[in-house]
Amino acid sequence: MELEKLYEIYSNSGIVTTDSRNISKGSLYFALKGDNFDGNMFAELALKAGASIAVIDNKDYYIDHLTILVANTLETLQSLANYHRKKLQVPVIAITGTNGKTTTKELLNAVLSKKYKVLATKGNLNNHIGVPLTLLSITNDIEIAIVEMGANHQREIDFLSKIAEPTHALITNIGKAHLEGFGGYEGVIKAKKELYDYVIDKKGVIFYNSDDALLSNILAEESVKKYSYGNKTGDTCIGKVVPSDTFLNIEVNDKKSSVSETIKSQIVGEYNADNVMAAVCIGLYFSVALSEIVNAIGSYQPSNSRSQLVDTVNNKVILDCYNANPSSTLAALNNFGKMKGDFKTVILGDMLELGDEAQAEHENIIKYLLSMPPVQILLVGECYQKVADLYFMPSFKTSDELKTWLQINPITDNLILVKGSRGIKLEKIMEVL
Repeated sequence: MELEKLYEIYSNSGIVTTDSRNISKGSLYFALKGDNFDGNMFAELALKAGASIAVIDNKDYYIDHLTILVANTLETLQSLANYHRKKLQVPVIAITGTNGKTTTKELLNAVLSKKYKVLATKGNLNNHIGVPLTLLSITNDIEIAIVEMGANHQREIDFLSKIAEPTHALITNIGKAHLEGFGGYEGVIKAKKELYDYVIDKKGVIFYNSDDALLSNILAEESVKKYSYGNKTGDTCIGKVVPSDTFLNIEVNDKKSSVSETIKSQIVGEYNADNVMAAVCIGLYFSVALSEIVNAIGSYQPSNSRSQLVDTVNNKVILDCYNANPSSTLAALNNFGKMKGDFKTVILGDMLELGDEAQAEHENIIKYLLSMPPVQILLVGECYQKVADLYFMPSFKTSDELKTWLQINPITDNLILVKGSRGIKLEKIMEVL
């Protein structure tokens, strides 16, 4: 079927889903395939649940007048998303980076929503499936779209950019993550830069942290509209962290209006200052008043185990276990070291997808831990276990093992940092902290 005809069907409801368990009446169901599932098998179920049409790529599941047979459902979904994008006349802000992209996206959504009708990526739907679904959820009343882009291999950001066609771009930072897939740190730099390359080619607008030498050097010779945040004279806005016992506070100066205000956030960690400033910079670019920006960021409450401060019955916990890599872990430890607490505990889970660099990077973290003021240290995961044995540190193979140990050896009246990759599932231990 021609893409135009499929788009006409999509336009009737404006609802697209790839999950047969989550069907809205009249929605368009795409039967995607993965390593452990085949969405074609659930096409009939999706139709019975209320889907108007099911797009399939296996003729064995064809139902006359109710299914559309295509060569590849994923490629069709991506093509449909780009077809829809081309019809939109709204700014599309793309965000990628090693750390902080989801937090920055949420902060920016809060800021821009003070003035505009905004559509932002839900959760972390930031891959080759999530980006098309985000684009297809942009309705005619949306004034600005924020699209988060994640990647763990070369050319993925370039591919997503060609689907989303962003007009504005932000790279939060470039650090050590997914080294296995990218082929080392230089591969990470090249891959993240793909977003800037696309927007530069399309003569769009770029936002960047001027205090980040790597990003500044990448953009130094580029002829493109650039707006920066940091502590340089030419920055759109300047931010200065105000010392605080718990939450991040930043004094912000809007260079254009020469107005200064202090943001009192509900986010833990000075390492989030760059994420906040990115939201401020882009908000000012889109003419959101600084007072409204301050209010939006101050009202934002982190969730999903990202820089959350959780007061349990027994302890005060910094829950930051949605993701972890060497740069984000060191930043979290550095911030934790500055926080006041009579008794402190660090609980770290493995940093995944580091390939050949895994042992060296985990050992670097342990060496940093040993340089900190004394804290109780508990390590979880096979990578940390291998290194921990060399330093006679307590370690556990899984979060379940640690949870059992904590039930026997409870921690009370502590300030606790919980940091690890999502795959380690450190959130399991929260009920015993």
